[in-house]
Amino acid sequence: MVMDNPTGKVAVIGSGYWGKNLVRNFHELGALRWVCDANEAALEEVRTKYNVLTTRDLETVLNDPEVQGVVIAVPAAQHYEVARRCLLRDKDVYVEKPLALHASEGQKLVDLGAERKRILMVGHILEYHPAVLALNRMIHAGELGRIQYIHSSRLNMGKLRTEENILWSFAPHDISAILFLLNELPSTVSSHGGSYLDSRSVDTTLTTCEFKSGVKAHFFVSWLHPLKEQKLTIVGGRKMAVFDDTETERKLVLYTHRIDWVNRVPIAHKLEGEVVPLPAEEPLRRESQHFLECMASRQKARTDGQSGVRVLQVLEACELSLRDNGKPVNVSTPAARNFFADPTAVVDEGCQVGDGTKIWHFSHVMSGSNLGTNCNLGQNVVISPGVKIGNNVKIQNNVSIYTGVELEDNVFCGPSMVFTNVINPRSHIARKHEYRRTLVKEGASIGANATVVCGTTLGRYSFVAAGAVVTRDVPDYALVMGVPATQAGWVCYCGCRLQQGEVSCSECDREYVVDCNSCQPKAQETKVVTELQVNSPVVV
Repeated sequence: MVMDNPTGKVAVIGSGYWGKNLVRNFHELGALRWVCDANEAALEEVRTKYNVLTTRDLETVLNDPEVQGVVIAVPAAQHYEVARRCLLRDKDVYVEKPLALHASEGQKLVDLGAERKRILMVGHILEYHPAVLALNRMIHAGELGRIQYIHSSRLNMGKLRTEENILWSFAPHDISAILFLLNELPSTVSSHGGSYLDSRSVDTTLTTCEFKSGVKAHFFVSWLHPLKEQKLTIVGGRKMAVFDDTETERKLVLYTHRIDWVNRVPIAHKLEGEVVPLPAEEPLRRESQHFLECMASRQKARTDGQSGVRVLQVLEACELSLRDNGKPVNVSTPAARNFFADPTAVVDEGCQVGDGTKIWHFSHVMSGSNLGTNCNLGQNVVISPGVKIGNNVKIQNNVSIYTGVELEDNVFCGPSMVFTNVINPRSHIARKHEYRRTLVKEGASIGANATVVCGTTLGRYSFVAAGAVVTRDVPDYALVMGVPATQAGWVCYCGCRLQQGEVSCSECDREYVVDCNSCQPKAQETKVVTELQVNSPVVV
């Protein structure tokens, strides 16, 4: 679908080195309403060329109901936070590459975009280039034969950066194009590089990618090269293709070179190249138009947030290999996430989170922990390594579940309640080997600001009152309160207090029996009760 008169209005955030090209394109498409930039001189240049609103304040843009989409061209280190703010204000978002500086942050943006039903698109411009689109058609039509090898080079004596190294600045273009053409992630990558200009930042890298399909790819990026070079070479079993973006007339050329084996010696036969005609389209114009089309139709962008995350996965693996002197690093393929995590939450690799679980603002789930299905973690919750949490557990704001604590199914932890895991802590003495286990059994509830001292067990469907301090085991269905907590009665499965002497709940009609084997003869309220099915006969 092509829209001649798009109705959605956009704001461009950042009108510098690359942003000014986005400003021009969206203005020419009739969709530009605002330009936001911290640099007043850049805004003055915009006002001179275009009749649009300008501001240095992002909030001004986000408060404008006529702005449906935001185009982000700020420094890469700011991509995540600016995109997050825009999505939270229900704006469609187009982020220049890379989507973020960490795959985990990129995934949070994807999750937030899905939650808010917003378009999230990444500026992988080569996927809109006529030459790359032509290559993609040829590869999938089998015209080149089986793909064997890809080499790309992106070299320039270009704009030097300090907030990101050459991998993050140049390589996203080549990675996104290779993933687009092959439709698969590499299994391993190996990166070598050097810091020749500034010891704090790598300025030249050569990366090898191995794919399960058997394809091998190399990409070479540098901003310390005397000549500009942007070239992609694809070697197939039938033809070879060279895409040279610095050319004007011969951007995409096909070669039918062949190799004959004569007396068991390979002999190369070189043939003239065939220039592939391409439409005279600016890739950025096509990319900008696509964003407007997605805004209007609500269709998923070709270069959506998830494609941005895949590029980040490869970049992070390259970075790890680079730090380890080129050692091959596996590129992990994350399983589909069937839980929700707020963008401000941190969910470490190596933890298990069940389907339907929700993790809210500023919470941290650490590696090695295990959360069941349909749990709800409020704001500022910490789940430590080794913690096991059952299904349908609700943990309210400001609760830390420390190593050594286990919560069974349907447990409720009230706001700011406290667990401990060491009985005699000292800052200057490590006692991790002395952690005491605390078990909260199925259906138990712990009130706000209560404290549960480690080494105790809270029985099934027990109830700890707000502010109580539990120092010893609590029986099933028992109600405890006070400091230290003492038993004050019984509670039903439904949470209602049973009146003294009652064996039937006035709220839900569940009936109970007294387990006389556990009776304490002088304290009727401490008798242990066992739940029976509703309307079952009472057995004493």
